[in-house]
Amino acid sequence: MENTPFIQGRVMSLQSGFYHVFLEDGREVVCHPRGRLKLRRRDAIRGDIIAMGDMVQVTMQSDGTGAIEKVLPRKQALIRSAPDARGEYKQVLLANPDQIVMVFACAQPEPHLRMLDRFLVICEQQGIDVLIAANKVDLVGEEAAHALFGMYEQIGYKVVYTSSITGLGVDTLRDHLQDRLSGLVGPSGVGKSSLLNAIQPSLGLAIRNVSETTSKGMHTTVVRRLFPLDVGGFVADLPGIRMLSLWDIEPEELDGYFPELSKRVADCQFSDCSHVNEPGCAIKAAVTNGEIHYERYESYLRMRYGDVDEWINEIEM
Repeated sequence: MENTPFIQGRVMSLQSGFYHVFLEDGREVVCHPRGRLKLRRRDAIRGDIIAMGDMVQVTMQSDGTGAIEKVLPRKQALIRSAPDARGEYKQVLLANPDQIVMVFACAQPEPHLRMLDRFLVICEQQGIDVLIAANKVDLVGEEAAHALFGMYEQIGYKVVYTSSITGLGVDTLRDHLQDRLSGLVGPSGVGKSSLLNAIQPSLGLAIRNVSETTSKGMHTTVVRRLFPLDVGGFVADLPGIRMLSLWDIEPEELDGYFPELSKRVADCQFSDCSHVNEPGCAIKAAVTNGEIHYERYESYLRMRYGDVDEWINEIEM
């Protein structure tokens, strides 16, 4: 084995214990993990040992398949917590992402900005870059689209305004995807497939076909897959990401993952300020004078305290 050459590749998909790996020589081969990796999965680590996006070292077998010998260290990963019989299991949705692209429509459906805020907090906590794609601009016009999503630009997030109908922003989005590993998230109906087809013909259709083919029937697992881009890089649709929870964030740490809140926390009168009714709260002061958008402040309150409808309007500002 010592003299067997390793070939490096990236895990494109996994299903039923087999992995499709895109090798550096351009081939895509079906691989299985070596026994020592299976033992490590069972006995040592409460999380995915091999995941989509992982860089691995492979040895080729005589039948044309491969054996995964080693998983290279991850730069980062998009993770969700999934409880099982032994406790908490950390499921890796995408390993080594360069960015997560959050696609939300300006209309049809109406943008669920609290969902977007939740995704942003998760990516902030996991240290993953974010790109927001405000899609279907043709339905509302550019001015209205900027009114909906402009506050995220003011916070410091990158926002691309797109339309697969008019072609608005398609080239810009393609440039952001080039030579990067990107995961796409967003509610159903926001136009991801059409947008991806505008970027690369048939790409969105291919992603949709994989999702539909592998998730037929009740209680079946959705297969996630990376797709290569003609301009370089890879993209993956990430269905089911709405199930992500704030599993590794303590309530008192939440303000640290809202960039516009985190830079003002030190100015609060009390070090343990909850930003609700304490005097001398720098966060509330910033909301009052318009430096922090009230919608984002409300998202923070709802994430930290849950249902606040009965008292949110009574908070002293």
